[in-house]
Amino acid sequence: MKYASKTVIVTGAAKGIGKAVAERYAAEGATVFLTDTLEPEGASAAAAIRESGGQAHFLPCDVRREEDVIATIQEIVNTTGQIDIVINNAGVSRWKSPYELTLDEWDDVMNTNVRACFLVSREAAKVMRNHTGGSIVNISSTRAHMSEPHSEAYAASKGGITAITHALSVSLGPDHITVNAISPGWIETGDYNALTKEDHAQHPAGRVGTPEDVARTCLFLTDPENSFITGAELIVDGGMTRKMIYVE
Repeated sequence: MKYASKTVIVTGAAKGIGKAVAERYAAEGATVFLTDTLEPEGASAAAAIRESGGQAHFLPCDVRREEDVIATIQEIVNTTGQIDIVINNAGVSRWKSPYELTLDEWDDVMNTNVRACFLVSREAAKVMRNHTGGSIVNISSTRAHMSEPHSEAYAASKGGITAITHALSVSLGPDHITVNAISPGWIETGDYNALTKEDHAQHPAGRVGTPEDVARTCLFLTDPENSFITGAELIVDGGMTRKMIYVE
């Protein structure tokens, strides 16, 4: 229970990967603040953690808005007096031809995925540096390195997250703040049982990933014993991006 004294923020925590990350930190004893724009789902996720004996609070927050981020960080500080770990998970995508993608759609993806990552990290780091330091983990994607058609905005945003991770690690290092990125591959957040043998066979690990795979990686990167790891990008994809595929 090495996280028993820690305060953790997870953005985009109402469902999927963010929810699993919040649940895992709470199970390890941390006080977890879940943020999201999906208020009913976020409140329900936090309530479920509390019912299981964990410490969790839901705070509605639009991480695209600077005023929302500042107010949320302040509320957390007022509640616990500290921030130890931030998991920047909030994100959106637009699968649309570059011929048709509007500037507003592009901006929304970039603002939600990249600008928000910067805003939350900046405000949380102000608190961390006056405490004993801390850890930030940004959820990027293997799509920062490879693409399908019509994924320009999402790919660009994830590339931005990967880049800002190493930049922040250098800037915040003197304040004892580590900053790392996780780039998940295929993480199934829906019906895992609906996956086919062919789906699993694409992965050298023999299976499609789960949100818990990402959650465990977050715990690894924020473990105080792993403070020598910073500026890193861990690809969590079951080896999928390393497998050469030939079509007969």
